[in-house]
Amino acid sequence: MKILIAGAGEVGTHLAKMLSREKHDIILMDPDEEKLAFTRSGMEILPIVGSPTSLGDLEEAGVNRMELFISVTTEETTNITACMLAAKMGAGKTFARINNYEYLLPKNREFFSNLGINSMIYPEMLAAKEIVSAVRLPWTRQYWDLFGGALILLGIKIRENAPIVNKYLMELTNRDRKFYHIVAIKRGNDTIIPSGNDRIIAGDIVFFTSRKEHIEEIRKQAGKSVQEVRKVLIMGGGRIAIRTSQYLPGNIHIKIIETSKEKSIRISEQAPDNVLVINGDGRDTDLLMQEGIQDTEAFIALTENSSTNILACLAAKRFGVTKTIAQVENIDYIPMAEKLDIGSVINKKLIAASHIYQFLLDADVSTVKCLTFANADVAELIARPGSKITKRKVMDLSLPKDMTLGGLIRSGEPMIINGETQIQAHDHVVVFCLDSAMRKLEEYFN
Repeated sequence: MKILIAGAGEVGTHLAKMLSREKHDIILMDPDEEKLAFTRSGMEILPIVGSPTSLGDLEEAGVNRMELFISVTTEETTNITACMLAAKMGAGKTFARINNYEYLLPKNREFFSNLGINSMIYPEMLAAKEIVSAVRLPWTRQYWDLFGGALILLGIKIRENAPIVNKYLMELTNRDRKFYHIVAIKRGNDTIIPSGNDRIIAGDIVFFTSRKEHIEEIRKQAGKSVQEVRKVLIMGGGRIAIRTSQYLPGNIHIKIIETSKEKSIRISEQAPDNVLVINGDGRDTDLLMQEGIQDTEAFIALTENSSTNILACLAAKRFGVTKTIAQVENIDYIPMAEKLDIGSVINKKLIAASHIYQFLLDADVSTVKCLTFANADVAELIARPGSKITKRKVMDLSLPKDMTLGGLIRSGEPMIINGETQIQAHDHVVVFCLDSAMRKLEEYFN
C-alpha cells in the first residue's frame, strides 16, 4: 500500500517506522528537514520536505497515487485542511489527528466524510480512557472493553501468592475455562501465545479474555486484593490530565499538580468540581507530602518527559501508593518501566498506531489494540461467509503458533472460545496475535 504520512513528530515517526517494516511504500512529509534525518539510517522511508497544506508540495509527493493519507502533525487545523486537500487531489482514504472531541460525535461523522475525511483520532482522549480503566481496576496492568464491553481483556502481573502460579494451562479446570481464556503470557522480554503445556510463573504478565461478570473470579485466581481508589494525584496538566479528570467518577478526589501558573489557571476553568489544581513541581517530595501523597491510592505521571514520569512513579511507590500510571512516550523506556514494576504505562504512539492499523487490513476489523507491555495486538474481526476460519473446529484449524482466538460474539451473545468451538459466518471474534502474525488474519477471515 502507498501511504503518505504528514508530520514527522513522535506519532508520525513511529507510524512510518512501523509501516515500513510491513513492506508498505511510505512517504514521510514535514517542513522541518531535521525531523526527517532519521530516514537516512537505512529505512525504506522516502522523506519529503514540505507542507501538507501546500498544493504544490502534495502534488510533488504524488498524493493522487496514495491509497492512504495520514496527517498527524501537532496542529489540528493543519491535519483537517491537509486531509481535505489530499482527498480532493485523489488520495484513496484520509486519516486526521485531532484534539477536539466534538468532531468525533456521531452527528458530525457525515459532515467530515463529505469534506473527504474518512476517519479521525484523538490520542489524548483514548489515553485518558485507558487511564480511567486502570484506575477503576487498580490490580490490573491493562484493561480493555472488547465489542463494547461484551467481552473484556485483562493484563495482570502474577505474584507468588496467586492460585494459578506454577500451574500448567492444561491443569486449569473446565470450570476455570468457562470463566476465562488465557491468550498470552509476557515473560521478561518474550511474549508467549500459550498452549496447554505452558506454565504460569511468578512475575508473568498474563492476559485473560473473559466476560465482565467473571472479573471477580479472575482477581481471585490472580491473587489480587480488592482495592478502592478514592484519591488520585496527577502530575502534569496537559490534555490527557484534563480528559482523565473529566472521565473519572465524581466521587474520586483529584489533585493535578502543574508547574505552569498559566496552565494551572486554564485547567481549573475546565476541570470538574472534584478537582483541585495546584501550581507547583510534582517532583518536589515536600509538596507531595503536603498534598497527602501518603494517603493517595493512585498516582498518574503525565509530563512530556518519560524518565521523569517513571522516576516520579517510583517515588510514589515509596510513599505507599498502590497504583501508579506513567505516560511513557519513549518506546525504548517501556521495558525498563516494566522491570521497575511501575504499573500501567500509557503511550500515545501505540494508541494511534492501533487505530490507524485498521485501515491497512482487508478483513472486517472493528478494532485493533497494541498492547503496551507486549509485542502483540488484539483485533476484533468478523468471520466472512466461506472464510477459512469457519471451515473446521478451532483445534483443527492449524492456527499459527503466534495467534490464538480469545472469544466471540454470536447473535449478541458473548462466548469464550475453546478447541471444540466452531466459528460461524458473521461471528465477531477476538484474535490475539504477535506483531508478526497480524497480516495473517486476512488469510483466515476473508
